[in-house]
Amino acid sequence: MFGSCLNYTTLRLLGEPKDNNDALARGRVWILSNGTATAAPQWAKIMLSVIGVYDWSGNNPMIPELWLVPRFLPIHPGRFWNFTRTTYMSISYLYAKKFVGPITPTILSLRDELYNVPYSKIDWNGARGICAKADIRYPPSVIYKVISTCLNKFVEPILNFWPANKLRERALRHMMEHIRYEDDNTRYVGLCPVTKALNMICCWVENPNSDTLKRHLPRIHDYLWVAEDGMKTKIYDGAQNWEITLIIQSFCSTDLINEYGPTIERAHSYLKKAQIRRNHPGDQSYWFRHISKGSWALSTVDNGWGSSDSTAEALQAILLLSKFPPNLVGDPMEEERLHDTIDFLLSLKVL
Repeated sequence: MFGSCLNYTTLRLLGEPKDNNDALARGRVWILSNGTATAAPQWAKIMLSVIGVYDWSGNNPMIPELWLVPRFLPIHPGRFWNFTRTTYMSISYLYAKKFVGPITPTILSLRDELYNVPYSKIDWNGARGICAKADIRYPPSVIYKVISTCLNKFVEPILNFWPANKLRERALRHMMEHIRYEDDNTRYVGLCPVTKALNMICCWVENPNSDTLKRHLPRIHDYLWVAEDGMKTKIYDGAQNWEITLIIQSFCSTDLINEYGPTIERAHSYLKKAQIRRNHPGDQSYWFRHISKGSWALSTVDNGWGSSDSTAEALQAILLLSKFPPNLVGDPMEEERLHDTIDFLLSLKVL
């Protein structure tokens, strides 16, 4: 249901007509016969809410105030996995803002196409706990259901009225501060396309004319590529560093390195430039970051998220190349930079 609803909606927003289109017709029949868009999982409901095809009251609360609780508590989002943390930071921001995009004729039509009953008669409160069977990997626990119900009925209404709404405003400012930090330190590439898109929407909600949003737009292309059957998007901004290190190691294990010396020299030069040379600014613990100096990201240096496996493989490739003549593969990396790499790996306890 996740992919069906979002792909159907995307095609309609891109101008595909609902009639005389066999693929959309079959997709619509499947969606309506499997619970309608009210049975979409949480992330899909969020995106449908943003464009105005699903009501915000049909979402389980994702209160931004959770970011203001003491950091030693296990429920603080700063303790979450980085992909989860950065994704739900943006989602919580949008949820608290209850942002809805322009309601166009296409949006009004989608409100009819994705449901079996009139949009105005949908039980949004009941829809909060609905999810298509095909999308359920782990059924929500009783504890989760109780907490969500309490947040929805008691906590959320209180936080939207004075004086508690002052706390919400503070939480939103705090989250936007972290969103901007993430954008600045990934050069607007983002950790992945999900966080990239969500952060970009948050920046647009805050100020559609901001320089921050303008910096986001050119980097959309980092995730797009044109294949023989049309444009596609990647689940990451690439795996350049990872692939190059493995290719170098493969060449070093054969006689091909003598045959393709100039190619290896260019790969070696790239790998040295791709190393992250500094830690991110500020207190790493405040920003929920780990040291990054001396590491390699999975993709490029712009991504900025040092990876243990990419760094370890890059180090191995660099050390293997140091055994060959510099006139063949280029000058070896400076010893100080190798020490930075070792320090990074030791900090992760992977050696």
